[in-house]
Amino acid sequence: MYKNLAAVIAAACFISPVFSQTAAPVATPKEPLKIGFVYVAPLTDLGWVHQHDEGRRAVEAALGARVKTSYVENVAEGPDAERVIRDLAATGHKLIFTPSFGYMEPTLKVAQEFPDVKFESITGYKTAPNVAVANARYYEGRYLAGIAAGRMTKSNVAGYVAGFPIPEVLQGINAFALGMRLVNPRSQVKVVWLNSWFDPTRERDAAMTLFNQNVDVIAFHTGSSAVMVAAQERGKLAVGYHSDMRKIAPDAQIVAVTHQWGNYYTRRAQAVLDGSWKSGNVWGGVREGMIKVEGFGTKVPKAVQQEVLARQKDIAEGKLHPFHAGKAVLDNEGKEVIAQGQTLSDEQILKMNWLVQGVQGKLP
Repeated sequence: MYKNLAAVIAAACFISPVFSQTAAPVATPKEPLKIGFVYVAPLTDLGWVHQHDEGRRAVEAALGARVKTSYVENVAEGPDAERVIRDLAATGHKLIFTPSFGYMEPTLKVAQEFPDVKFESITGYKTAPNVAVANARYYEGRYLAGIAAGRMTKSNVAGYVAGFPIPEVLQGINAFALGMRLVNPRSQVKVVWLNSWFDPTRERDAAMTLFNQNVDVIAFHTGSSAVMVAAQERGKLAVGYHSDMRKIAPDAQIVAVTHQWGNYYTRRAQAVLDGSWKSGNVWGGVREGMIKVEGFGTKVPKAVQQEVLARQKDIAEGKLHPFHAGKAVLDNEGKEVIAQGQTLSDEQILKMNWLVQGVQGKLP
């Protein structure tokens, strides 16, 4: 009996330390960072919204399970945008990208209500402690496209279908005209204003109107691919914008000005994840890889391609600036807007409110 009792006590002493140890805590999986995107037009396979959605997918590819992204498409600027942005913030999205100029004020308003949420106002210019802004130097690509257009035109008349007369659009029109006239001083640019970012029917109609006015190469600053399709149908030349559009305009496209958001979006998401996110202002171009010309069409001679790529390299290396005046630059009313030897500052470019010599018409 005692022998058995001793055995029981010994066994108890042997196993008791196991029960006295504190169990290691089970790690709780960290919730992914919810990131929201608001798109001003429908998501299609080309164009402005497509390029930003490429950026969203780049974030997912780079950061994997650490992030969870979502988007709302075709959101009008104004009250609708404010409602959508607020809904994203209220449903746990801690980083929200709002890529349209008209989203700037709604973003700022919602940001005041959600100080723990980070906002990225893309193409905006007003910041707050939890609102950063970023944009691309589209005008650099426009200047390069203008060089290609100046070499390719036979009528010396280019067309430009434009959304709104904001500085960003004026920068593009003027840079395009300066690029054209650098290589073809006789060239002119005709502009049609739509006062809309996305209206495929009116974009197409505007292009057709321009083609009827001796335009043989066309550019645009709107959200769809309608201008490219029109150029393909009419046998004209065109500059793709936002995306490489050769698949819908294989004969028309001479080059495309594309913008690349994946790297910027990924860096900003990573900053939220590691706690280093800060408000700021980024304006990146060719040098930063945010803007490039690509997708030369089959009709573009190798010599023209090489010339455009050489000038792109010059911009990347800081040797060339589209708004530097080798000789005085005049607006289309004869007023000097860039003095000889002057290079416009970023502040001057961001406030641009004139059309350069060679652009027909007046600002609406």
